[in-house]
Amino acid sequence: MHLKRPQPSLLAMLASGYSPMYACHVTAAQMRTHPIGTGPFKFVEFKQNGVDQAGEERELLEKGLPYLDGIEFTIISSRATAVLAFVAGKVDMTFPTEMTKALISDIKKQDPSAICEIGPINVSTNLIINRETPPFNNIELRKAMALAIDRKSMIDIIYQGQGDVGGTMLPPPEGVWGMPPELLKTIPGYSDINKDREQARAIMTKLGYGPNNPLKIKVSTRNLATYRDPAVVLIDQLKTIYIDAELDPVRSSQWFAKIARNDYSVGLNLTGNGIDDPDQAFYENYGCDSERNYTHYCNKELEALFDKQSVESDVEKRKKMVWDIDKKLQEDVARPILMHARSGTCLKPYVKNMTIMNNSAYNGYRYEDLWMDK
Repeated sequence: MHLKRPQPSLLAMLASGYSPMYACHVTAAQMRTHPIGTGPFKFVEFKQNGVDQAGEERELLEKGLPYLDGIEFTIISSRATAVLAFVAGKVDMTFPTEMTKALISDIKKQDPSAICEIGPINVSTNLIINRETPPFNNIELRKAMALAIDRKSMIDIIYQGQGDVGGTMLPPPEGVWGMPPELLKTIPGYSDINKDREQARAIMTKLGYGPNNPLKIKVSTRNLATYRDPAVVLIDQLKTIYIDAELDPVRSSQWFAKIARNDYSVGLNLTGNGIDDPDQAFYENYGCDSERNYTHYCNKELEALFDKQSVESDVEKRKKMVWDIDKKLQEDVARPILMHARSGTCLKPYVKNMTIMNNSAYNGYRYEDLWMDK
């Protein structure tokens, strides 16, 4: 690989769950139903009758290593049903990072032997606003919406306190590049919620809105509990600044295509990151030409700083550069970060050698070292 410039983060990005290797000759349509890639397992079949199931069997064997002969992923749309299946022993572990604190408490009551772990997953819940569609092309309106967000309250309601306030990057202590709390407090919307909302209402009044003339909008989001629940809380919080919002749930198969083509006004989105590194987070989510830059935020001067921080090998120097960039992104209401989730994984005690990653929800899925003592 020949790079145009040094990029210290390259190896980490190649090693992440966001960088799978797959066969170039296989069509995208075939990859959706019968993927062909690399790793310790090969895909066997995908069933769509009743409960969806995807099966994989062991392909690469390492002498002397305990290993699984195969893995079966049972796709259960209802979280409550998934919990019952785990407690009943129909599955050996929950899908990594899918359990809330409340669900884990329910599991532990029914199965005290279950081993559960809650940790950061490097997935942020964020507000996406279509800045190209009136009235949201007004920066003052977007600022008012950002000022209305009570992040602590949202974390307490949705995750029973198991979450973190932060900017774009994964917050410390697990996050290497996240802004420290004292810097966060200098950003509008991150300090005194009462003062912030007072300022937001003043902006809305100036724009012609009020208790008797609220701004009516739809908040689009993916029709999954992890999206819907915070969207409902967001809608309630927006009422405090004269915005009357209606929930618009979108099927999972349509969600990302919908926001990619800019077919929304206001939305609540979850942004997962492959690793804890600014290169992946900044270029992918805020680059002017990035397909994943759903709000079409574009700041060429700031984008030039993406390059400068990327080549910096001194961690402490790079941190300060990253913090400055992240602070500017929040001040510009590029994609307001509502919270960073901490989610859980539960497994039966006979499942051995499972490591839950805290730098991404998408890493640690190879299961080449996983085995069962049963």
